[in-house]
Amino acid sequence: MTCFRSNSYKVVICGAGPAGLMAAYQLGKLTGGDGQILLLDKKEPWKEPIFCAEAVSTHRLNELWPIDESWVRGSLSGIYFTSPKGYKAEFYSKDCGRLLDRSKFHHAIADACVESGVECRFDALVKSIEKTENGWNLNVQVGKEFFSLSADAFIDASGPGCRLTRGIPCLEGIESGDTDLEPGIFAVAEGIEHDRDHIDLLYGSEFPGGYGWIFPRDGKEVNVGFVLSKDAKPDMPLREKLKHFIATHYPNAKVKAIYGGMIACGQSDKPLAKCGLFKAGDAASCVNPLSRSGIVEALLSGKIVAEAVHEWLNASDDAARSRIEASVLDRWMAKLGKSHLQIARAKPGLAKIKDEQFDKAAKRLSKLPREKQTLLRIFWAVLWSCPSVIWKMRSFLH
Repeated sequence: MTCFRSNSYKVVICGAGPAGLMAAYQLGKLTGGDGQILLLDKKEPWKEPIFCAEAVSTHRLNELWPIDESWVRGSLSGIYFTSPKGYKAEFYSKDCGRLLDRSKFHHAIADACVESGVECRFDALVKSIEKTENGWNLNVQVGKEFFSLSADAFIDASGPGCRLTRGIPCLEGIESGDTDLEPGIFAVAEGIEHDRDHIDLLYGSEFPGGYGWIFPRDGKEVNVGFVLSKDAKPDMPLREKLKHFIATHYPNAKVKAIYGGMIACGQSDKPLAKCGLFKAGDAASCVNPLSRSGIVEALLSGKIVAEAVHEWLNASDDAARSRIEASVLDRWMAKLGKSHLQIARAKPGLAKIKDEQFDKAAKRLSKLPREKQTLLRIFWAVLWSCPSVIWKMRSFLH
């Protein structure tokens, strides 16, 4: 007896974050809704804590998933770049971004997956996978029961750390999603003064190798937190550091909840597919190394992988399938991966900018009219305040 529609599928996707949801939806459409696509997660994607600030570019999101205001918290018209002494440079652009309600957004994509013929199980934990002659065997736990499923192809969208793919000989050298894991933590809080249509990004030595933030949510609540370099050595546990930061800078704040975890913030040139297994989202390190943004990146990654898997399923022989697997990295590189590699090379240099240099650049920029404070001007103003960084970043600038 089984709680699944079948014990054999064309494709099984593990992980129902944006990458897994998008991959499942696209494959459902591409395969004509034949019911042979299975999406698994251990919990419902609209009920899990969302470890991110939920902001996305309006036009980039709209290109991948048409925006529905029912899952949008609000619109963004700018970003404040705030230096340690509080000087603010402002990038302004009307409707430059959206603040998502991730729970509703995930629910909407999951509903679309079901409509496209995908079988979705959000109570199933993939315990292990094994390569077979004809594809992949999965050991899946639902409650206290265990099930054995098979798939022609498998998509790993389970997040960073390569738990499922570790130690499998044919996958040696594949991307593991842990190229640059960084600690991030944030609180949902009230009582923090903020501009509800601007993000506030905070820079300086208080956040070694990273940055802090205040993201508006609903006009009352904010997401306040920070991400640090993987090499940072904070003087106290992250949770205590966040509490101390909030108490020091926002003494009237009321913290409602705190979330934290490791974020995949790197970009490598390792393969993203081998032996009928494909990586997507954080499992593929598809995150901007500097901004640490990953929602739209995950959606794009899921779409790329779904298209490649569909081609792979219809390939005539093993050689053709191998070529398709090798092309996944090329497709990602052509879209965002190449720029991510450049950013990753520049990242160590940017981390060396001192507080007084941030202050100098932000103070100068804050005196300019808002329309002249473009992202490019802000970027260069920070660099020119620290000439040594320009030399360190030469590989990025060429």
